[in-house]
Order: sequence, then C-alpha cells, then structure tokens
Amino acid sequence: MSAPQAATATRPASLSDLFWSFTHLALQGFGGVLAVVQRELVDKKKWLTREEFVEDWAVAQILPGPNVVNLSLMIGDRYFGLRGALVALAGMLAFPLLLVLALAAVFAGIADSPGVAGALRGMGAVAAGLIAATGFRLIGVLKKNVMGVAVCWSFAAASFIAIALLRVPLAWVLLGLGSVACAWAYRQLGRVRALDTPA
Repeated sequence: MSAPQAATATRPASLSDLFWSFTHLALQGFGGVLAVVQRELVDKKKWLTREEFVEDWAVAQILPGPNVVNLSLMIGDRYFGLRGALVALAGMLAFPLLLVLALAAVFAGIADSPGVAGALRGMGAVAAGLIAATGFRLIGVLKKNVMGVAVCWSFAAASFIAIALLRVPLAWVLLGLGSVACAWAYRQLGRVRALDTPA
C-alpha cells in the first residue's frame, strides 16, 4: 500500500467488528451485492481504497466460488489471519443462510403465482442496474492502472464481445484474455520498475 493510501485506510476494530460488518453487508446484498460491497467497504468503512477494491474483486472473481465470499475471506485474512478469514466467512453466511431457509419455506407455497414471477423478473432488472452503476463508478480507477486506459478498455470490449455476442464460455475468456492481460500487466510493471531503478 502506498503512503497516501495507508494514511486514509482504516481497518476492522476487532473480530467482532469484522463479523457484524460482513453480516450487515450480506443482509443488504439482495441481487446487487457488488454495489453494496463497494459502498460499505470503500465509501463507508474505508477498509479498502477504490484501487485495492478493484484489484481484490478481480482476484475474487477468478477464484472458484461466490465472489463476495472470496472477498470476505481475503479481507478477513488480511487483517486477522486465518481467524479473520473464518470470522468474515461466518458473518457472510450465518444469518443470510437462516433467512434464505425461511424464505424458501414461504416461497414454496407461492412459487406458482404470476405476481411472484413478475416481481422476480423486476428484481433481476434492478440487480443488473446496480451492478452497471457500480461499474461506472469504478471506471475512474482505470486511469491509474498500470496497463493504461486504452488497453483496459480494449480488454473490457473484447470480454463483452466474447461473452455477450459470441457466447464464448466464461472459463475460456478468463483463460485466454485473462492470460494476455496478466502478461501485459507484468510487462508494464517491469518497465515501471526499470524506470524507477536508479542507473
């Protein structure tokens, strides 16, 4: 972490703070969890800078399992080691699991209702909007990306075309474009280090 980032970043006060923070976050995350995570961890709690959030979220997305669960494990481990990772995971899953089981029991009796089906379709549109809005808010981070803004936009466009238009499976997009992006970033980091190294 750079000096300016370290000066503004905070950390969870305790394991209890970590647990209840992730519980609160999880209970808000109906559909548009990305928007909630970014607002809570970056804007409100300031546990991560926007740059750190984008980097950690990228790693969380390529790991197996739900993105936000992966992120909770990473943040818990960063501040409290293995205990923190387990506490953050418990915060993400304990109360939401109980809530989902209760909702599943209720939903089983009304699942065939046309009104419920319409409500679920509407919630899907709202969730998509939340994700898109968060993506637009994080665009500014690309200006500081080591790959360069134009290259970042090129990879974003190529990913969109591959997945949305050509229907290429996500695993192949990650393996192909992800590998190229990693190689380009590694090359750029090497150039930055070479420029920073005194002759």
